[in-house]
Order: sequence, then C-alpha cells, then structure tokens
Amino acid sequence: MILRLATADDIPALLNLLSRIIPIMHESGNFQWDEHYPNATVFEQDIARQQLWLALIDGAIAGLAALTEEQEPEYTQVGFDLNERAIVTHRLAVDPAFRGQGVAVALLNQAEQLAHERGIRFLRVDTNSENQITQRLFPKLGYRYAGEISLSFRPGLRFLAYEKAL
Repeated sequence: MILRLATADDIPALLNLLSRIIPIMHESGNFQWDEHYPNATVFEQDIARQQLWLALIDGAIAGLAALTEEQEPEYTQVGFDLNERAIVTHRLAVDPAFRGQGVAVALLNQAEQLAHERGIRFLRVDTNSENQITQRLFPKLGYRYAGEISLSFRPGLRFLAYEKAL
C-alpha cells in the first residue's frame, strides 16, 4: 500500500469511488454523505490545502482521508479545546473492494505521523452515529469516545466525537 497526497487528476476517480460508497452507506442507515457532500469542490479545496491523502493498492485508490488542522466549532460540545492544535481526520472512506486490508488504519496512522512531525499532541475525528465500522475501529487505535455532537452543516444527523492523545 502506498500513501500519497491527492492531485487534481485524482478527482474523477474520487467521484467514482463516492458513487460506490454512498449507496452502501445509505443501505446501513448512514446518511452522512449524499449527492451533495462530499463533492468535487470539497476535494479541490482539500487538494489545494495539501490535506487529501490517498491509499493506493496496485495503483487503484483504495481509500482517502482529509487530514487537517481544521476543527469543527461544534467540537466544544464535548469539551475539546479548539485552541489546542489537533490533526483532524475528515472524509475517511475505503473502497468496498479493499475493505479488510488495513486501508483506514493506514490513513489514521498517517494522521498520527503528521501530528508527530508537527509537534501536535491530539488526533480528533467524528463519525456518523450510524457508522458501526468506525465506532469499532477508533477505540482499537487508541481513540477515546468523547461524546455526541451535532454539525451545523449536516442538520438532523448525530455524530460521535473521538480523540487520541499522543
């Protein structure tokens, strides 16, 4: 598996990947993503900020994650100090064809590597309350459950916030 930053040339493949992931999410009751979010504009912004990471297996995009220092204002709902720098994982996704091959773990390990390189002591992430896979994964990797939040840009959905101290 190879991890690298995404480029504009990757956007068509990323949108194709979303077209395969979103229906599976919806089948499990997870409506965090839809035909409006994430989209090409979101990916373009991530790429411009050099924060969209891809996991490649045999040259194919197996997964993606935006690894940022941008924290949602709603993180204060669970007591996160937004003045404390953190690497935050957003838009974590794995191609269904590559599930069970450690793709999400590799991307979350990349977040930890970035934190070490930047002298940051916290990793943070949130996930839809219906996403059972990530709710099992995050604690296995040392994240502690911090509580439930709502996100203003995704009204009506519930999210669970997690943090890992390094």
